[in-house]
Amino acid sequence: MNKETSAKNSASFLRSRRGTIKRLVGYLLRNKWMTAAALILMLASNLLALLGPKISGAAIDAIAPGNTDFDKVFLYCGLMALFYVLSAALSYLLSVLMIKLSQKIVRSMRREVMQRLLTLPVGYFDSHPAGDIISRISYDIDTVNTSLSGDLLSIFASLITVTGSFIMMITISPVMMLIFAVTLPASILFTRYKTKRIQPYFRKRSGKLGELNGYAEEMLSGHTVIKAGSREDFVCSCFNRRNEDAVSAYYDADYHGCIVGPSVNFINNLALALISTMGGFIFLSGGISLGDLSAFVLYSRRFAGPINEMAGVLTELQSAVAAAERVFRLLDEAPETPDIPGALNLKSIRGEISFNSVSFSYTPDIATLRDITMSVSPGQTLAIVGPTGAGKTTLINLLMRFYDADSGTISVDGLPSLQASRKSLRKGFSMVLQDTWLFDGTVRENIAYGSSGVTDEQIKQAAKTARIHDYIMSLENGYDTLLSDEGSGISKGQQQLLTIARAMLSDASVLILDEATSNVDSRTEALLQQAMQSLMKNKTCIVIAHRLSTVKNADCVIVLREGQILQRGTHEQLLASPGFYRDLYYAQFS
Repeated sequence: MNKETSAKNSASFLRSRRGTIKRLVGYLLRNKWMTAAALILMLASNLLALLGPKISGAAIDAIAPGNTDFDKVFLYCGLMALFYVLSAALSYLLSVLMIKLSQKIVRSMRREVMQRLLTLPVGYFDSHPAGDIISRISYDIDTVNTSLSGDLLSIFASLITVTGSFIMMITISPVMMLIFAVTLPASILFTRYKTKRIQPYFRKRSGKLGELNGYAEEMLSGHTVIKAGSREDFVCSCFNRRNEDAVSAYYDADYHGCIVGPSVNFINNLALALISTMGGFIFLSGGISLGDLSAFVLYSRRFAGPINEMAGVLTELQSAVAAAERVFRLLDEAPETPDIPGALNLKSIRGEISFNSVSFSYTPDIATLRDITMSVSPGQTLAIVGPTGAGKTTLINLLMRFYDADSGTISVDGLPSLQASRKSLRKGFSMVLQDTWLFDGTVRENIAYGSSGVTDEQIKQAAKTARIHDYIMSLENGYDTLLSDEGSGISKGQQQLLTIARAMLSDASVLILDEATSNVDSRTEALLQQAMQSLMKNKTCIVIAHRLSTVKNADCVIVLREGQILQRGTHEQLLASPGFYRDLYYAQFS
């Protein structure tokens, strides 16, 4: 049974590797003219170089004691110099061309990866560390680039050199070629045996580096919490453990990879020793001229050298194939479920939203929401409260169709959301989240993000309404101040005020506020409540809040607990009756 499983795994690995190489070659064929030019340059350069030993042998034969034909000697030497210079020039052009070709392929591959990332569902990013994704975009694609520009070129050049040298040696002495009938199969069989077993080590190496990058990215994003909790030693120990795993994976891959080159080199040197011995005996018996013997030895070195180099290059190619597999796995990830045929493009949303017996779970057998039924009319404000993990944000994820419900129906303006296109549905919502997101750009660009055709006056008015205008004007360059590193240099509260100003420019009819005032102080929150009232006017609003003081003016309050609706009503109604909401409210002010 173990042998059968091993055989199946080996066959699956070979199919996977062949498929990966086939896809990499497909990228080369997309640039067929550059690829064809590279092949022509490669062929011409190597053929010119292969003529050198033959001409060298002819020059040696032209030298004879007392009867040297110097005209031929000088002619052959001149031809050798010319051919080698032309070969070097063509090799240089080939290297430049391959660099440009590999860069085009890498640019295309990175563009495809980014386009695929933008089509993937939110669930993919919930289950994959950002550092691992970044590792695929940067390290893995760079590894593929190195292989395309160097390793692949070396392999093709070696194949031409080996084939050409083989043909030239056959024409010189078929008898001495019998030596390679033993040493060549030994080199090929050993190289194939080792490369087949090296691939898993390189695959593991790429995976461990992705894990290390993912952990480093996670820890760097939470460095403040680490310092506040004095957890530096613990984080260092965890990092060191992952670092050791990555180093160990690198060592295993390099250790098993470096065995191939010296072993094949030993076989080739053995072949050269046998050729020199046999060639000496044949020369002494008059079966071969000194020039032909010299040319045969030179060709044998050219024949053996690329085989030795190819063994090392194939080892490096295993690393590239492992990296390419990780990139292609990302490219092969299923995008968001496509819209149903005939899905409607919503031109406008009035704001009538209803959930009817909606249930959902992120993982099987663990229900996150159970039988949720609720509704909100256009222009009303619905507040959703409850303890952490109750399912509040999940409701928003389902409404935005980041995920689709397992059962039940979510309707917008009476139309089941599944019958509307995701893009048009999401354009009808404006969101202000607890986790702010700012990008590298000016304050003006960050506020105007997502709103086309807005004027400077509208941007300033939104900032004034959000109570952030005065702070912006205190900056050295005002609205032209550059923000970087997700708004580094300004407080979390100020970042949130900027995202609120951004939402105020949106013309969406449904506003979602997910702990939108969690990062501002009580005085600013009170000012913001006034601004939010004007923002929320004539809009359907869904407010998620832990601070119950922010939901007093809601038309309806839904209390969630363990994925179920526990209570519903206005703030006054819920406060007047005994229950979880009242206990939660008074607990905040006790």
